[in-house]
Amino acid sequence: MMRQNELVERVASYNPDYDEDLLNRAYVYAMHKHRNQTRQSGDPYFSHPLEVAAIVTDLKLDQDSVVAALLHDTIEDTDATRKEIDAVFGANIGHLVDGLTKLKRIDLVSKKTRQGENLRRLLLAIADDVRVLLVKLADRLHNMRTLNHVPVEKRQRIAQETMDIYAPLAGRMGMQGMREELEELAFQNLHPDAYSLVHDKLDELQKDTGDIITEIERSVVDNLAQANITASVKSRNKRPYSVFRKMERNSVNFEQLSDVIGFRVIVDRVEHCYQALGVVHTRWRAVPGRFKDYISTPKQNDYRSIHTTVVGPSRQRVELQIRTHEMNDIAEQGIAAHSLYKDGIYTAPDDIATLKGDIGGVNSAAAMAVESRAYAWLRRTVETMSDRDHPDDVFEQARLELFLDQVFCFTPKGRLIALPFDATAIDFAYAVHTDVGNSCVGCRINGRAAPVVSRLKNGDEVHIIRAEGQTPPSAWENVVATGKARAGIRRATKEAKSRQYSGLGEKILANSFKRAGRKFAREQLEPVLVKLARASVNDAIAAVGQGELTPDDVLRAVYPDYQRERVSHGKSAAGEGWFNLSGVANIMFRIPGRRREKYAEAAKNLTDSIPIRGAAGDLPVKLDPEGGAVPGDRIVGILTPGEGVTVFPIQAEALQQFEESADQWLDLRWDIDPDNPERFPAKIRVVAVNAPGTLAEISEVLAKADSNIANILLSQPDPGLTQMIFGVEVWDLNHLNRVVREIRALAVVSEVERVN
Repeated sequence: MMRQNELVERVASYNPDYDEDLLNRAYVYAMHKHRNQTRQSGDPYFSHPLEVAAIVTDLKLDQDSVVAALLHDTIEDTDATRKEIDAVFGANIGHLVDGLTKLKRIDLVSKKTRQGENLRRLLLAIADDVRVLLVKLADRLHNMRTLNHVPVEKRQRIAQETMDIYAPLAGRMGMQGMREELEELAFQNLHPDAYSLVHDKLDELQKDTGDIITEIERSVVDNLAQANITASVKSRNKRPYSVFRKMERNSVNFEQLSDVIGFRVIVDRVEHCYQALGVVHTRWRAVPGRFKDYISTPKQNDYRSIHTTVVGPSRQRVELQIRTHEMNDIAEQGIAAHSLYKDGIYTAPDDIATLKGDIGGVNSAAAMAVESRAYAWLRRTVETMSDRDHPDDVFEQARLELFLDQVFCFTPKGRLIALPFDATAIDFAYAVHTDVGNSCVGCRINGRAAPVVSRLKNGDEVHIIRAEGQTPPSAWENVVATGKARAGIRRATKEAKSRQYSGLGEKILANSFKRAGRKFAREQLEPVLVKLARASVNDAIAAVGQGELTPDDVLRAVYPDYQRERVSHGKSAAGEGWFNLSGVANIMFRIPGRRREKYAEAAKNLTDSIPIRGAAGDLPVKLDPEGGAVPGDRIVGILTPGEGVTVFPIQAEALQQFEESADQWLDLRWDIDPDNPERFPAKIRVVAVNAPGTLAEISEVLAKADSNIANILLSQPDPGLTQMIFGVEVWDLNHLNRVVREIRALAVVSEVERVN
């Protein structure tokens, strides 16, 4: 634990006008008030405010801030009062301690109150004096450093609150060093396995690239020295959370990242930054699209630097950040690096209005806003908060401007959801819960219906519309911005596909076992999974549905004595061809030419065929892409590994190419749901007179017959005739036949037939 004289020495090192007596009195007062208290770690409680004060001295804040850090828990946790602190240490310090006490009572992740309203209270609490925020961040940082002593359930809540609120707030204030440490500590507690993995990878990289890093540093310094530019170059590994977030955002693994190690080039003056950039780009080839000038256009949190990536020594991609010493201080400490926060200048100048209202007292933060643009947003928000007629506008502005590197959206109940800038409503749904994303079918953004692929903006309120049993389309994976949504979609579609193939596989096995005179039960597969090289019964059944295993493979595994039998029906009445029924293919036709239709009647008596409802059913089914298939057709299926079943009418010419592939054939039958009618695709070939109005007449017949035209292909086989291939959608075979008859009745039509 830091001693009293050590604390004084810390303040004296950067503030020659310090008040030693004030620091000593605060040290003794806080130690006395907390004398009978201990932390959950067993340490004296006073060790906590002392460490917070140490962090504040690292930020080189004024001595009032150091004293407030020592006293920040006294009003809340001891018998000390605001009146007493005012009397002993002065009203200014009492005001700071009181602000920190109010801030401590805000629960940002409470389920009982709206997070949005609590965020508003948070901003009000820190708006009166920026030092309240700086000490609060130091307090949170020490609590995160000692979070391992807190119970697990509370640890998760504190870590999530830090990740959602305090780390972004530190970033908004430009305090990148503190933000990164807060994020890393929260990440370590929220996702310990991922943290360990990335941390170990970074350690390995550090060991493997040590010599290269030294070479790059020396090479950059030498080249700048030749141009009379004095510079220090330091390598810097990205933090584990930063690496993890980039891997998640870009869906890449660690090895695919090219900028895990960066180099900071620190020079003396602004003009040297641009001269150094010229030297670097002259010496090494720049990587296109990897240059940003934050000196001429600073970020809103006052960050300034030049970023560029070059192909440097040893052909390594090298990320360089070129800045002055002052810029580097602001990049690390943000608003705390400004002189206003070091020298104790907290009196508002005459040209800035005194802000009063809900927060009470003089808003001395306005003076700080003169120097720091990072704090100007809060000053504007405080001004708006004085207008009681527009509370919604107040809150909207606060949440819009706080998280500049995120889209900050809300559920209808006020829960805060932080997402990347290009996030969609789908990302929002998955951020709420994986089940919400999986069942998402629509959304309302700010009360209006919108596509689920809509890009969200800061402050949007998003209501997700759900439907039970819904599976997210696989195409969503290419639309979403977050790794969580992408992984959820991939997993859900894979599970849905597995369910479909399992359903098909189970039907195939049940029919095949029945034809073999055996009874199928899922339990039979358990003892033979090793033979089938599958990890589970579901995997084995899905493999049959996918065509990776044949029913014969399973039958032989379950019944080693099983021998496939071929049942020949001899020659047909036409004197050629044959067909058989087998345990592999529920019905297999091997009939040359156009004779296949002669045997369609033979299938009518088969009762063990697999029922399908079409492409929208619960099986992995698609209809013949050449001619379609409609209810009423005698149909067979071709099982293609990894693609599911393609349904063909029995007369389809395309079946000829599968005549040698017995194991791919399945006997199917229609199982149409009368309560949910569905149109089915078919093709009609029409040859008609090439004259104005012909197409219109045929289209009118199709429309009146309640048929939908999906596409048309036109050609001219003869100067006086036009051939038209209509892709139509009909209810069933009777409907299709009626359409053909009505087209044939037209005077302009020469020929009409179904294409199959």
